[in-house]
Amino acid sequence: MSSRLQNEQLLNDDLYLGIRRPRIRGKDYDRFVDGFVKSARDLYPKAVIHFEDFGLHNAQRLLDKYRGEIPAFNDDVQGTGSVTLAAIMSALRVCKLELTDMKMVVFGSGSAGTGIASQVRDAIAAEGDMSKEQAAKQIWCLDKPGLLLRSQGDELTHGQAQFARDDSEWQGKEHGNLLSVIREVKPHVLIGVSTRPKAFTEEIVKEMANHVERPIIFPLSNPTRLHEADPKDIHQWTNGRALIATGSPFPPVEHNGVKYEVSECNNSECFPGIGLGAILSRTRLISDKMLVAAVKALASQSPALKDPNKGLLPDVMDVRDLSLHLAKAVVKQAVHEGLAQEEGIPTDDKELEEWIRAQMWEPKYRELKFVEVENASKHAKGEMGVSGARKGT
Repeated sequence: MSSRLQNEQLLNDDLYLGIRRPRIRGKDYDRFVDGFVKSARDLYPKAVIHFEDFGLHNAQRLLDKYRGEIPAFNDDVQGTGSVTLAAIMSALRVCKLELTDMKMVVFGSGSAGTGIASQVRDAIAAEGDMSKEQAAKQIWCLDKPGLLLRSQGDELTHGQAQFARDDSEWQGKEHGNLLSVIREVKPHVLIGVSTRPKAFTEEIVKEMANHVERPIIFPLSNPTRLHEADPKDIHQWTNGRALIATGSPFPPVEHNGVKYEVSECNNSECFPGIGLGAILSRTRLISDKMLVAAVKALASQSPALKDPNKGLLPDVMDVRDLSLHLAKAVVKQAVHEGLAQEEGIPTDDKELEEWIRAQMWEPKYRELKFVEVENASKHAKGEMGVSGARKGT
């Protein structure tokens, strides 16, 4: 689905294959998306619809609109949020701190920032058996004007409005910059998705480390040149106490002769397993609890649980085994909530694992064999719908 380009240069390029008209917006845009969703559901009634690369003003809004009606997933919002939450959960276990006691500051409130905040809020609500509104009080989000406040009204996006603080909380307090908010809130977790290089200064990092024993600091903006801080600097400024994850690969850092592995928060560790579990279970919806189940499954594989100097997340190279592990958790939760529509889902863990594995696509290809055209089978020549293909061709 494409709502057309905004970039005039690309729009006028001779090689551009799309419709050469400006992007549609407003009600026309919403009708276009709704038409696609309804058509896709008519043709494929049990399919999962994955939203990808929707802009700041549409990502969370459209996800909220459809996720109560169909099995919908937005990787930019929920994928980023899920893998980050898994890293946070791993870090909290190292710190021996409960999720429900955690305070978090998010610097950068675009679709990624509000997506992370939403996933963390939903997990806190589920863990603490509280409302999402109550859970959101443990999260402070900043964007270009500073802390998000309710008085900003229409300037806030749909996703941002859910985390705007009451102005009365900050009356007479500085809230226009990150340092002031860190100083006031004293958070356990600091997330960076601002694309502002070096935004996490030495003063900010040290201020955070003054109030918590193991500061959890994730500069997640990518590519590397946009990171809010270099892990090496964070490690040095906190005397090796910080628990770090980043948005791009970084080598291990060292302090006083001890090496610390820096994990990469990569969405590909999460969304394939979530999607696989949702598809195989033929779930009616992708619920908050299904996502939390996937997050817990990923966090349980953290190398840091055995050695705090290891990464907070497994290696992305293990994504196939991770996807199986996450899919199992998602399927079980879908069954538990009565959302699974697939019949005959195994109840035994080992049988369920084999059931999932048998349905995973294997990137293996048949060996190619050269034959002359006159000796080739009809399948080899691309003549579809014809039986009797000769074996081995």
